[in-house]
Amino acid sequence: MNVNLLISYIILGLTLAAPIGPVNSARLDKGIKNGFWHAWVVGAGSMLADAAFMLFIYLGLVQFLNIPIVQIFLWLFGGFVLIYSGVESIMKVNKLKISSAARKKDSLLSCFLLGFFMSITSPLSILFWLGIYGSILAKTASTFGTSHLLLYSSMIFLGLTLWDLCVAGLTTGLRRFLNENMLTVISVISGISLIGFGVYFGIQGILAVTG
Repeated sequence: MNVNLLISYIILGLTLAAPIGPVNSARLDKGIKNGFWHAWVVGAGSMLADAAFMLFIYLGLVQFLNIPIVQIFLWLFGGFVLIYSGVESIMKVNKLKISSAARKKDSLLSCFLLGFFMSITSPLSILFWLGIYGSILAKTASTFGTSHLLLYSSMIFLGLTLWDLCVAGLTTGLRRFLNENMLTVISVISGISLIGFGVYFGIQGILAVTG
């Protein structure tokens, strides 16, 4: 067992989770509005979807994700989830209050489901995991054998978890420096970002249907 390799896989998990995308936008939005746990459970929902993708690839069920009708469904439904979430974020800006006593928080379950559905219906996530995790799995198996594949995969997942904790902690710290105007601006930007990703997903789905 190579300790340096284990560390490199943890770093890989961090870098896989770090790029700005729908889930990270939702993490920041929910965390700044509601606090640490809400940001964390968005990420936890996303990680559950990531774990499902990793399991699919690990068990060789990639062919299912390559079925055209499945891909079209994921593009369109993923676009719907993102657009709905973005519109909801913008529509609620007038109700935002810094004081937790002055406003109703989102439920932890709704934040968890948001993160899960954003990831599980995202073709970009699927392509990401197929392209990166799939190739890494093959390379690791050919170089080091199959005996430690599950352990190395767990290190990637540990990296994802560390990123989720970092983002949740960051949003908690940011809340101390925000006033309600800044909170509104962040919420609108986050909502527009989610809508933008959703429109892109929808267009790709329509092109897949008409193509």
